[in-house]
Amino acid sequence: MQHDDVVWAIINKRHCSHKVTTKTQHFCRNEYNLTGLCSRASCPLANSKYATIKEENGIIYLYMRTAERIMFPAKQWEKVKLSRNFEKAIYQINENLLYWPAFIKAKCKQRFVKITQYLIRMRKLKLRRVKELVPIQRKIERRERRREEKALVAARIDNAIEKQLLERLKKGTYNDIYNFPQMAFDAALKAEEISGDSESEKEDEEEREMEIEPELEHELEKAVEETDEFVEAESDMDSDEESDSGKREHADVGSDFESETSDIEDIAEKMVTKMKPRIEIEYETENTIGNPKKKIK
Repeated sequence: MQHDDVVWAIINKRHCSHKVTTKTQHFCRNEYNLTGLCSRASCPLANSKYATIKEENGIIYLYMRTAERIMFPAKQWEKVKLSRNFEKAIYQINENLLYWPAFIKAKCKQRFVKITQYLIRMRKLKLRRVKELVPIQRKIERRERRREEKALVAARIDNAIEKQLLERLKKGTYNDIYNFPQMAFDAALKAEEISGDSESEKEDEEEREMEIEPELEHELEKAVEETDEFVEAESDMDSDEESDSGKREHADVGSDFESETSDIEDIAEKMVTKMKPRIEIEYETENTIGNPKKKIK
């Protein structure tokens, strides 16, 4: 049989692996301790008849130990599962600890209340959103930044080397000494052909515009000469003719004048349509220089 007084005398005066001493009080780290304090009434080692409350995976159990089972360490604790309903659990504690000391019964109820409260708080925290603090790994960020900078430098060097090799291949410095990938060489040639085509198209447009200008001037001169001749012909007409014939001639002249004016209008429209692309091109080229000037209002 265990002698509780002897065990407590040894634990209290000498060493105990579960005892934690502070300036004001002594605490107990034993998992079966009811109050967490190192005292004669609440010490699980110095009391052969002892009971406590424990929580395992959200389920609350009542642990009881008696003097008859103390000699079998594997079977010394009797475990009773308590109900989730608070009133039923209190009734179970009272029924199982009916003839036990009042101190143990009261402390078991107190511990049960505390455990139920923190389980309720845990469930509420899980249901609502909780902000997660993610640490900033500055060393890894610095390392990645350095690697990116090195990769950029290496890419620039590679591009410069590729350009130099392509230029030398075009000049024919290597001849057939080395076998370079033909894909890169063809891609560079295509890019140059596209740029050359665009430049040639621009030059052709400029030449066409230069050719259109003298033609337009020539057509304008012709139109002006025709109008002058028509005016001179009208002034030389005979004014002594009869009124009827004069009226008829005047009507005929009016129709001729209308036809001539319609011809002039047609020529002017053609000139405007021809001059439109030239005006737009000049406006675009002057915009590229930075000083836009509209030549036709």
